[in-house]
Amino acid sequence: MPSVDAIVCTRGDRADLLAEAIDSIVRQDYPGPITVMVVYDRAEPDPALSERVRHASPHPREVRVMRGDRGPGSSASRNAGILATGSELVGFCDDDDVWLPGKLSSQVAALAGRPRALFASCGAATDYGDRTSTCLWRKPQIAHADLLESRVKEACTDSFLVRREGLLGPIGLFSEEIPGGFAEDYDMLLRAARHAPIVYVPEVGVRVRVHGRRSHFSGRWATIASANEWLLASHPEFSTERRGFARLAGQIGLAWSMYGARRAALRWACRAFLASPLEIRSYVVGAVAVGAVSRGWVERRLGAVGATS
Repeated sequence: MPSVDAIVCTRGDRADLLAEAIDSIVRQDYPGPITVMVVYDRAEPDPALSERVRHASPHPREVRVMRGDRGPGSSASRNAGILATGSELVGFCDDDDVWLPGKLSSQVAALAGRPRALFASCGAATDYGDRTSTCLWRKPQIAHADLLESRVKEACTDSFLVRREGLLGPIGLFSEEIPGGFAEDYDMLLRAARHAPIVYVPEVGVRVRVHGRRSHFSGRWATIASANEWLLASHPEFSTERRGFARLAGQIGLAWSMYGARRAALRWACRAFLASPLEIRSYVVGAVAVGAVSRGWVERRLGAVGATS
């Protein structure tokens, strides 16, 4: 059975949730060896976590801790964990989320059936406290064309399971250059799908816990705009997918509009409209520019649907 490394990044401020995340991984029914690497981002590691593996599973399990040595942020922390481990497969889990039973076995089996594939994903259930939303992709794979057209939110970072040879080879590590780390998961998916379609297990394998908090990127308009500009520059294939280009250009225009950079907002809104008149964000930017709606109204609407741009 292939060995698996699970990278869990933390700032050390959610000890109870972190413990649950670790337990959900070591208790997977997958019979192969699993190493959980807990990477502390600008915080001192807790060596006691390594004891959580005792009697937790009849299968080979290990929990290790380290302090991130590549700089701040989730991309740098994940990369530090990848480079500090050596298993054949690598997965990821945020410190406040959990892997559900059977997640790993299903994904390993799916990858085994597609020996040329480098990357697998699965569905997720998002827990908002008072309700749960399930997000599932209904196809057996995610193609590069799918990702150019849509963000494909059905594939979140917690669901990623990647062959190490891909991360150290054609796919590469998580980008540490993308502004603010915004959309780092989307960039990874795009790079992975360039080489082979992403294998998708149409089952809910992870639980994402929102517990009432706002997105880390809410209101960080300049970061959102700059990161999406970076995505367009780094993935020239968007020039061949008009709807995908219009979507990103519309997000950039809206973010600059909310930031107050009117000229840049209108320029990107125009580019979005020319690529696809169906891109609604171009109209919102125009409405803000002429005072038909306020930026506060737009921000409230985004918050109501859980969107950042």
